[in-house]
Amino acid sequence: MSTSLQYLSGTLLVVCTALFLLNDTTKSQSAAHSNYTDHDALLIFKSLITDDPMAALSSWNQGSSVCSWAGVRCNRQGRVSMLDVQNLNLAGQISPDIGNLSALQSIYLQKNRFIGNIPDQLGRLSLLETLNGSSNHFSGSIPSGLTNCTHLVTMDLSANSITGMIPISLHSLQNLKILKLGQNQLTGAIPPSLGNMSLLTTLDASTNTIAGEIPEELGHLRHLQYFDLSINNLTGTVPRQLYNISNLAFFAVAMNKLHGEIPNDISLGLPKLHIFIVCYNKLTGQIPPSLHNITKIHSIRISHNFLTGKVPPGLQRLSKLVWYNIGFNQIVHTTSILDDLTNSTKLEYLGIYENQIVGKIPDSIGNLSSSLENLYIGGNRITGHIPPMIGRLTRLTLLNMTDNLLDGEIPLEISYLKDLNVLGLSGNNLSGPIPTQFGNLTALTMLDISKNRLVSSIPKELGHLSHILSLDFSCNKLNGSIPDTIFSLTSLSSILNMSYNALTGVIPESIGRLGNIVSIDLSYNLLDGSIPTSVGKCQSVQSLSVCGNAISGVIPREIENLKGLQILDLSNNQLVGGIPEGLEKLQALQKLNLSFNNLKGLVPSGGIFKNNSAADIHGNRELYNMESTVFRSYSKHHRKLVVVLAVPIASTVILLIFVGVMFMLWKSKYLRIDATKVGTAVDDSILKRKLYPLISYEELYHATENFNERNLVGIGSFSSVYKAVLHATSPFAVKVLDLNKIGATNSWVAECEILSTIRHRNLVKLVTLCSSIDFSGNEFRALVYEFMTNGSLEDWIHGPRRHEDSERGLSAVEVLSIAIDIASALEYMHDGSCRAGQVVHCDIKPSNVLLDGDMTAKIGDFGLARLHTQTSARDEESVSTTHNMKGTIGYIPPGASSSFLYMMSLNNLLSFFYVNYAGLCQPELYYFDKHY
Repeated sequence: MSTSLQYLSGTLLVVCTALFLLNDTTKSQSAAHSNYTDHDALLIFKSLITDDPMAALSSWNQGSSVCSWAGVRCNRQGRVSMLDVQNLNLAGQISPDIGNLSALQSIYLQKNRFIGNIPDQLGRLSLLETLNGSSNHFSGSIPSGLTNCTHLVTMDLSANSITGMIPISLHSLQNLKILKLGQNQLTGAIPPSLGNMSLLTTLDASTNTIAGEIPEELGHLRHLQYFDLSINNLTGTVPRQLYNISNLAFFAVAMNKLHGEIPNDISLGLPKLHIFIVCYNKLTGQIPPSLHNITKIHSIRISHNFLTGKVPPGLQRLSKLVWYNIGFNQIVHTTSILDDLTNSTKLEYLGIYENQIVGKIPDSIGNLSSSLENLYIGGNRITGHIPPMIGRLTRLTLLNMTDNLLDGEIPLEISYLKDLNVLGLSGNNLSGPIPTQFGNLTALTMLDISKNRLVSSIPKELGHLSHILSLDFSCNKLNGSIPDTIFSLTSLSSILNMSYNALTGVIPESIGRLGNIVSIDLSYNLLDGSIPTSVGKCQSVQSLSVCGNAISGVIPREIENLKGLQILDLSNNQLVGGIPEGLEKLQALQKLNLSFNNLKGLVPSGGIFKNNSAADIHGNRELYNMESTVFRSYSKHHRKLVVVLAVPIASTVILLIFVGVMFMLWKSKYLRIDATKVGTAVDDSILKRKLYPLISYEELYHATENFNERNLVGIGSFSSVYKAVLHATSPFAVKVLDLNKIGATNSWVAECEILSTIRHRNLVKLVTLCSSIDFSGNEFRALVYEFMTNGSLEDWIHGPRRHEDSERGLSAVEVLSIAIDIASALEYMHDGSCRAGQVVHCDIKPSNVLLDGDMTAKIGDFGLARLHTQTSARDEESVSTTHNMKGTIGYIPPGASSSFLYMMSLNNLLSFFYVNYAGLCQPELYYFDKHY
């Protein structure tokens, strides 16, 4: 028995040993097979790499173990568990065979140049925990197969070109903690199901084109620490639940279209908040005081919203603050905010620009953080001097104090800021000279001191600014010659603007050294001499203006070399000679102004000269084109014959128009008109009703260069009109009321009331208005209109635009067109088309008929106009017969003082007839071209 048991035991031992050895052999064979699979998959991966500049994959070959290859790590079984080829500058596509690496747990592909789709076969990697394909050029959509990788903890596909929507099925990745999809081209809405990914700590879908609202379900992500949906097209409000995720440290929804308010108890819901970025949205309300209770906060960026109220207290407690930007809101506060921030010793960025901050800059500004690099306080109402203590902020790289009410001289202590790159002091009342010490700011790339009252000459020391890209000295009172050192600044590649000063001397030949400059503006100074031929070396220039000087000589042909030139303005000088034919070959040229010089000869017919609205050459009496050459060849006898024929034809046409308008008025039952007076309106009600946006006195002051006489367009009974350039856009006409004259205020009120109720292509458009206090404390009223580039009809009849003998006046077509335009405007005002009733102008005359760039006539000056409604027609007979006669002598028709108010519109029509017949039909005032 014992022998049998021993035999049985031995047999079992042999069998077990055999089975064990067989199983081990099978596993070895299986592992070997899998190793071959990994080996082949990686070689195929390498085969699709089109560029390996670092030879990083040179060890990947048939003769070596896959576990010894660079960037490959294996587990104990010899299977590939990690593939790390990040930051190798590899180019190519990812092979679908990567899905055969079934033991893979981590893939690092970031910071290469991979293109194409992300293979859907990645979904076969059931053990995958980390996928990082960021900073490549992947396209296509997010592979749906990735939702099978249920062990995935980190997925980073940011900074690619991935399109499509965020897959709804991503919520199945219940182990996912980090999801980064930012900087792609994703569209659609955020799936609410993402709120089920309960372990998520990071959610970044910024810089896409995701639309819709933020799902409130995201508020269920209680472990969320990093949340960024910035730079998308999101709408609606930020869900209240998001403000209650207590672990949240980074919160960013900037540059969307979100509205609503920041919760008052934000510090209770987000006690760990470090970064808060909600700028560039449509948020309203006030800055919640509790925001300043989060003492560990590093960054508050809430600029470019519609926030109101004051800055709440508590800034003194924010000692760890690095970035504070509340700019471009409607916040009302004082400059004491600068005092409050002196405890923030780590502050690097401070922006309070474009608000309603008032007061003087305190000396404590020098006690702000020694780490401060960017200081934006422009666009407020800050007054007083710039304190010399500003020189203590030696780490500043940007200082912006533009568009305030600062006065006094520029402190030389600013020159202590050696790291300064950008200095903006424009749009203030600064006086005195430009400090010569500015030449020590050699790191400067942009200097803007325009729109001030700076005097003296431009320091030659500015020639030391070797890194400067943009210089703007415009709209000051600078004098003397332009230092040659300025034109030696070869780094200038953006703007050189010295316009609207009193600079003298000649333009030096050294201007040709500015080979990289884009814009040169020397206009409206006292420069003389000729345009240097070296200007043709400014090969990058796109805009060149020297208008409004005393420059003589010829237009240099070298300008033809400026192939990228888009704007050329040489107007209002003393240039002689002909127009270089090469100008018509400048294909990029969009605007050319050679007007009011002494040019002569034949006008080129090609290029920009084909477009009359783009090329302005008027005011040069000896210029002619082929058409006018034919006309000039006619004898005086022929011209007299043409004039004789022109008078009766034009007179007949205008009479027909007059009769037609009269018929329309008769058809509308004699235009029964109410006698309600416009002047009874109170101007305060105009401001309260916000009929027009308001503009400040300061803006008009700078836009007209201190209401300089050289910008004076005309003078009327109650006002003076100036040409102004607002915000570097097209010019406007500013009508400044003389409030010392009786009736000026009523005139201002009348124009505001009338023009708020009428809109017509032949009525001058009122753009904005000003009711303010000037720098002397006096009341100031002004109206801002569209600028009419061709002046008034009076100018063309009796004024400076009238041309002599063979020179061009008003053509027959223009005469007819102007008459039709005036008639069209009168018909509109008289027939009650405007929403408030009927309007009687009361002062139709040539000086009130204005002409735009296309010679379209528009009626202006409604200071004497009357607005009448149908409801008050029954009061007509009660009007006093002593009604004051209003208008201009010579254009007041018979019956203007009649007690019958319906006669007022008839008077307008008779005035219209006088304007046309007595003005337009004078035979010497127009010509017929060869087509008529």
